[in-house]
Amino acid sequence: MVKLKKLFVGGIPWESTEDTLKAYFSQAGNVESATIITDRLNGRSKGYGFVEMVTLEEAERAIEMFNGKDFEGRRLTVNEAQPPRPREERGPRRDF
Repeated sequence: MVKLKKLFVGGIPWESTEDTLKAYFSQAGNVESATIITDRLNGRSKGYGFVEMVTLEEAERAIEMFNGKDFEGRRLTVNEAQPPRPREERGPRRDF
């Protein structure tokens, strides 16, 4: 059972936009927000993001409907988003 309305979405095609992602997930219910994470140096998509559904039931439906399914030519991974870990647990930052 999903405890949070925020979903992690992996496998997002590089060309996808937040609008197309939001429209796709709206098939499962009302979407509060859709965010694609981008590289801060070049602005390109990192291939993952987050979708926040309005209700827990809609979040559960979205996981059932879209996890492992094709979206614009790539297979999505959709599951409950986890809170970010403190930086010290993630290891040292690497700047190139």
